[in-house]
Amino acid sequence: MEENDVVRSLAALAQPVRLRVFRALVVAGPEGLTPGALTEALGVPATGLSFHLKELMNSGLVSQERQGRNLIYRAAFDRMNALLGYLTENCCQGEPCAATATTDGAAACDC
Repeated sequence: MEENDVVRSLAALAQPVRLRVFRALVVAGPEGLTPGALTEALGVPATGLSFHLKELMNSGLVSQERQGRNLIYRAAFDRMNALLGYLTENCCQGEPCAATATTDGAAACDC
C-alpha cells in the first residue's frame, strides 16, 4: 500500500461518524448494509450519511453495489487489511509479534 493511500484511508476514518459507519459495515460483513439500515442503526440523517459514505468510498475503504432498487455498501476488507499491514509491518523490528490482549480486549504488541 502506498503512503498516499494510507493517508487517504486514515483521513477518512478520522471523523467520528465515518468511523462508526465503517465499523458497522465491518460488523455486517460481506452482506453489507443499505443506507436505510445504516441510518436506522446509527441514527445519522440520510443526507449526512450520503456525504460520509462518499468519503469512505473515495478512500477505498467502502464499496457500493446496486442490487435492484437498493444500494449495498460493504467494507473493503482487502483495503482494510492492507492498511493494517502497512501500519504494523515494522512492528517488533520485523520479528513476529507477541501480541497480548489488553484489559479492554484489544490486541497490543508486547515488544
